[in-house]
Amino acid sequence: MTRTRLYLFDTTLRDGQQTQGVDFSADDKRRIARMLDTLGIDYVEGGWPGANPTDSEYFAAPPKLNHARHTAFGMTKRAGRSAANDDVLAAVLDADTPAVCLVGKAHDYHVTTALGVTLDENLAAISESFKHLAGKGREALFDAEHFFDGYKANPDYALDCLKAAYEAGARWIVLCDTNGGALPHEIAAITKAVIAAGIPGENLGIHTHNDTENAVANTLAAVDAGVRQVQGTLNGLGERCGNANLTALIPTLLLKEPYASKYETGVSLDALASLTRISRQLDDMLNRLPNRHAAYVGAAAFTHKSGLHASAILKAPETYEHVPPDVVGNRRFVPMSNQAGQSNLRARLAGAGIEVADTDPALAEILRQVKAREDQGYAYDGADASFELLARDVLGQLPVFFEIERYRVTVERRQNALRRMVTVSEAVVVAKIAGERVISASESHAAEDDADQGPVNALALALRKDLGPYQAHIDDFHLVDFKVRITNGGTEAVTRVLIDCADSKGNSWTTVGVSANIVDASFQALTEAIVWKLIHDGVAPA
Repeated sequence: MTRTRLYLFDTTLRDGQQTQGVDFSADDKRRIARMLDTLGIDYVEGGWPGANPTDSEYFAAPPKLNHARHTAFGMTKRAGRSAANDDVLAAVLDADTPAVCLVGKAHDYHVTTALGVTLDENLAAISESFKHLAGKGREALFDAEHFFDGYKANPDYALDCLKAAYEAGARWIVLCDTNGGALPHEIAAITKAVIAAGIPGENLGIHTHNDTENAVANTLAAVDAGVRQVQGTLNGLGERCGNANLTALIPTLLLKEPYASKYETGVSLDALASLTRISRQLDDMLNRLPNRHAAYVGAAAFTHKSGLHASAILKAPETYEHVPPDVVGNRRFVPMSNQAGQSNLRARLAGAGIEVADTDPALAEILRQVKAREDQGYAYDGADASFELLARDVLGQLPVFFEIERYRVTVERRQNALRRMVTVSEAVVVAKIAGERVISASESHAAEDDADQGPVNALALALRKDLGPYQAHIDDFHLVDFKVRITNGGTEAVTRVLIDCADSKGNSWTTVGVSANIVDASFQALTEAIVWKLIHDGVAPA
């Protein structure tokens, strides 16, 4: 059976940059473009040349792409001038990309209110712009802005806008749910009406926003109705509530019926296995925490906390997993908590590469310690690495890489040479490695607006400064997140610290520390993070 080709169009570098708190550099954009190209995306929209310095810098030296088509974004010509004499349109064409996407209004209200031109003037602008593009030999795309709202308000005019672009030579007519308010049944019905009006499905694309949490569903509804280009962003980045999330759409199209049998994309199953890594690389570049509950790629997407579920997973993973986690580069995780039973425990130990006989009494002791320590404030369902170290300790399989004799942290508030008030935190850690004492010191300076450079940071710097034969492994990982929770109230409250770490191999792990002292809790978690890293790098104790 011959499958129909679906084309994937990524707008992360433009729409994603409109996300609150996201600000790409030109180098960031080049790196993301290469990631998208490796994945198998068909079109990478790099931004709007001339609209801002970053986009202009990107297009001045675009990355080499092996599969994807570079696409520049812009707008249709302005009223009162020709397409050939519109400097804004000229800047887009000067980027010299093989594909060009122009946005134009498809809602009569926006034409008269936002643009302040007549309906006929808008149609003329669309037509003349795409004749100009076609004459330049570019693959032309028309983003019909506010199309679905426009169709509901004035279907004849909305369709006239599409026809103006299509008849002038646009290869793709992209139906945009710009405000994100349409629902799947509306998307399906209106898309079918567009095809019935004379614009073929093989020339139609869909561009949805997530303001009703329906962007992925709306996109699939449009595909069912006949569109053949899908637009979206990595991790659902985008203005307001975001755009259609390609990290959910791509695996759905490749793995779920009827899409898997009916359609093919530029993404291979081998490339799909890199999806989780790419998703997390993007978050890491943006200094954002990955969404643990994201479909397919989230850390919790294949996590099974219930003992009943874990028992079934051990027998047949498909009982509680809709796809195997490895096909999208993710992994199964069976956490430990005070709800856990031996099924969770055996699955979790097996996942860590620890073999234990079903009858080993140590299993009961591990469970007892987990439940007792969670009563003290520990949380092992979110601290997989600390649980593994606890289990190895009970089983007598925990290597001793170093011993901490003592540590000291001091905090001083003073003026610096610029007479600016700063807080200076100094830390000293005394450790024993192979019987030899190692003393490391570090200090951390925090100004008024730099509160993260405090005593915990100084302690982390000192602990990681000199661990002798292990230093290369220690230098290979970094702290991704630091979370503090108070487990009870009052001045004697117990503090729980969770630390997320990652390394260059793509490993990520979480450790937990608990104490009445936040520095001590942090030190516990930091120490365990280092020990876990050394074990999983296969390091032998000195």
